[in-house]
Amino acid sequence: MSKPYRLQGLSGKIIAIDGPAGSGKSTTARLLAARLGYDYLDTGAMYRAVALFALRHEVSTEDARALEAIAGKVLIDFRMIDDVNHVYLNGEDVTEAIRTPEVTEAVSPVSAHGGVRRALVKRQRQMAEKGNVVAEGRDTTSVVFPDADLKVYLDASLEERARRRMIELSRQGLGSSLEEQCKLLAARDKYDSGRSHSPLTKTRDAVLVDTSHLNIEEQVEKIVRLIKLQLKII
Repeated sequence: MSKPYRLQGLSGKIIAIDGPAGSGKSTTARLLAARLGYDYLDTGAMYRAVALFALRHEVSTEDARALEAIAGKVLIDFRMIDDVNHVYLNGEDVTEAIRTPEVTEAVSPVSAHGGVRRALVKRQRQMAEKGNVVAEGRDTTSVVFPDADLKVYLDASLEERARRRMIELSRQGLGSSLEEQCKLLAARDKYDSGRSHSPLTKTRDAVLVDTSHLNIEEQVEKIVRLIKLQLKII
């Protein structure tokens, strides 16, 4: 990845990236932020941190009131260490803990509660008050930052997203099959798109980028070109 640089006229902007699981949002947003010298805001990690806290304290994913209280009180911080975005929950590094299959299974029902989303959206907006942010998640373009300077919707075929998820699990020492991951991702897509609070959706003003046949470098370069084109930046 190229060294960070500032595009003339880009200061103070918010770049919002949404898309389904496995579309490449997290890695692309992190590398794009590094490329631009921006902060990286992983909104999904915040919901995962709340889900992890709930699991550890045996709070049901259906207990809306308790989950809203958790979302409002836990401390969630991000620190970039050796080009890796580390997530801290109440001072503990939970970067790996929030990526376990148990948390992945719990995060959708936890994030479906309106109170949880309101609490975290408030924090996310506070984090981006000064701009210079690349934010990614499932409602950053529609709810969190509806006035973002550039909105991007990343997507990829279900099979390609399942393949990527298998690679991710393999790095954690966990086995799976393409068929299993296709079923899990299809179920999560349906859940996230059908929930009543902040469903996953492509807004009319978001630019669709199909990443099925793009590597990470190509994804980042494509968004840099979009920034230059849409924001008229040299």
